[in-house]
Amino acid sequence: MPLSKSTGASAAGAAVPPVPPYWEEAKAELMKRDRIMKKLIPQFGDLHLVGNGDPFLTLARSIVGQQSSAKAAETAWTNLMEAVPKFTPAQVIKTGAENLAACGLSKRKTEYILDLAEHFKAKLVHVDKWGAMDDEAVITELIQIRGITRWTAEMFLIFNQLRPNVLPLDDPGLIQGISRNYFSGEPVSRSDAREVSANWEPWRTVATWYLWRSLDPVA
Repeated sequence: MPLSKSTGASAAGAAVPPVPPYWEEAKAELMKRDRIMKKLIPQFGDLHLVGNGDPFLTLARSIVGQQSSAKAAETAWTNLMEAVPKFTPAQVIKTGAENLAACGLSKRKTEYILDLAEHFKAKLVHVDKWGAMDDEAVITELIQIRGITRWTAEMFLIFNQLRPNVLPLDDPGLIQGISRNYFSGEPVSRSDAREVSANWEPWRTVATWYLWRSLDPVA
């Protein structure tokens, strides 16, 4: 499960984040064709996916969340934001491996964050072209960066690009959400997940987000 699945709730006086343009249509379609979604979606009212517009920050955040519990990942990310308040590739590189590791990152994740920063600083990634590329093309480019797995790239498509039809089969939260909501808690295979998700297209991102919410509800 990714370490943050922003909800659209805002603090008093804060601007309300924009709703993805497809969100309402996706909700209506999912509730019409999927009996689980029909029960699940209304539980979360007007909450919705909130994207992060900074590609570097989004990818770094996903790396921190890899193979970590939500609590551990949130703690490490909070520490990282305190250590590098201006979270740019240059500042991350300047902070150095020792200080990054002190935030609670493993040696490997520290190396991955620094490698990501080097790629961005040297303009080895085509950030300006991602918006015009299809999902698989973006994933193919991103996984060339050390530490960027397919899961990380899919989280990027969801949280930065706000792509509507991403199905992150490597995400344990998605699998757990399908198990709990569709199979009464029984183990779920990737094949089972694909079969269930066939009913969600072209809004698999939206269905995934609601399954995440079912595991991590907002008060």
